Amino acid sequence: MSGPDLRRACAARALDLVRPGMRLGLGTGSTAAVFVELLGERVRGGLDVVGVPTSEATFAAATRAGIRLATLDELPELDLTIDGADEVDPQLRLIKGGGAALLREKIVACASRRMVVIADAAKRVETLGAFPLPIEVNPFGLVATQRAVELAIIRAGCTGTLRLRLDAQGAPLATDGGHRILDARLGRIPDPEGLSAALWAVPGVVEHGLFLGIAAAAILAADVGGTAEVSVLGDLSDI
Repeated sequence: MSGPDLRRACAARALDLVRPGMRLGLGTGSTAAVFVELLGERVRGGLDVVGVPTSEATFAAATRAGIRLATLDELPELDLTIDGADEVDPQLRLIKGGGAALLREKIVACASRRMVVIADAAKRVETLGAFPLPIEVNPFGLVATQRAVELAIIRAGCTGTLRLRLDAQGAPLATDGGHRILDARLGRIPDPEGLSAALWAVPGVVEHGLFLGIAAAAILAADVGGTAEVSVLGDLSDI
């Protein structure tokens, strides 16, 4: 069972949550892209929804799929956001931002009545931190901000390295908002809430990839004997 098959299985399950007239947050990343593709098929078949994309890449994909789009200024309250995650723990705490869209993803998710994660079951972990934690920062005073972030991480009881993310050409990667990303390779985060508070206290930090108390459920797909088996962490009954 390939990664694309698992992504399609959980995206298809999430599509069952979509009802006519919904205002949808459309996430960023490989699994969210499959959801956008499947949603586009339903839209071309007559489903009436409107989407708010979380990145320029998702905007382009949704436009190609024929999905009607709006901005969050036009639709400040959404019914449901479907997005991927780099890690999810049993309390539905997430690490997101591998696709460099964490700021817009969190804004859209928090403007939604519910957020549902779709991911390969391998993204479920007991303790967050194996995946590098993205920290979005203002490019002004980058070195000073990086040093302050390093100290905040230590004070929060974590250890590891902090690296500036580079693009394919070796230059500092710029997010859709023109910011930079520091990736914290921590191994494990024993107190996500404490680390979140410590990072928010650093001037220059625009956002971080800890999504705490935001996701209502996660739809996870695993390879079981060559078949995609979908499970749900959390509650989908009120969506």
